[in-house]
Parts: sequence; C-alpha cells; structure tokens
Amino acid sequence: MIRDRNRSFNLNEFLQKPLFAHLSTSTKDHNPRESPVWFHWEHECIWIIGTSSDSFPGRIKEKAECAIGIVDFDHTTGKVLHAGFRGHATVEPFDKGIAERLLSRYLGPEEKNWDPRFRNLDDSNVLIRFVPETVVVRDQSFEPSI
Repeated sequence: MIRDRNRSFNLNEFLQKPLFAHLSTSTKDHNPRESPVWFHWEHECIWIIGTSSDSFPGRIKEKAECAIGIVDFDHTTGKVLHAGFRGHATVEPFDKGIAERLLSRYLGPEEKNWDPRFRNLDDSNVLIRFVPETVVVRDQSFEPSI
C-alpha cells in the first residue's frame, strides 16, 4: 500500500535514481541497526547486495521485518523527497544479472571501469530481497534561504 495523499512525486522515477538507501534492521535482542546501501528496484522489490563483511544479511535471517528510507535532497534548491518502506526481507542466492543492473546504476555500464571491489562478484555474495508492505511518499521540499 502506497501512502501519498498528494501524489507528491512519481515513486518509480524516484527509485531509478542512484540514491543511497538506509536499511534498518534489528538484532535478535531488539537493538536497532542501520546500514547505508545501494539498491535496485525491480518487480516491486528492492534488491541489495550483501557481502561476506556485511552483518545485515545475518540480522535479516534472524528477523525479516525491516524498514528502508530513501531521500533525494538538494540544499541549494530545497528539494527533499522521501520514500519510507516497511516490510519483510529475505536473503537470496546471488544473481549476477540483478547485481550488474544494481551496480551499473551507480558505477556506469562498463564493469571494466568499476572500482576493483565491485568487479567479478560471485556466489560468495548474497542478495537481499525486500518486499514492501507499506510505502510512505512525501515531498518535504522547502524554500531555500541560501
């Protein structure tokens, strides 16, 4: 369910931008954790790459409920577009196609030009598949004073 009383901006266009998302999870003893991540929107799901050094895949395996916040902000124009998602995530096997679509948004179309850390990812990585149950969309833009 999308909550956007004023149809403030096009969510699908917003989700095509290479913005940072903030994935919020909790530990098994209910302590909150936040991870800034790159994401890919496909088939009404948010996809995130998890590496062996990331701790959020383990938290998602323990507790699937999580939230994601994404903001497009420009202090010079006063633009503040926010989408907040609540739902469930699962840890999925690595899919090179999804990973390449995700990374090319942030790094460009040519893998050979990417930072070496992002080249040749393999099955030692996982994908997080987040399925939103609710989405809150808000244009919270303001008149800049600068």
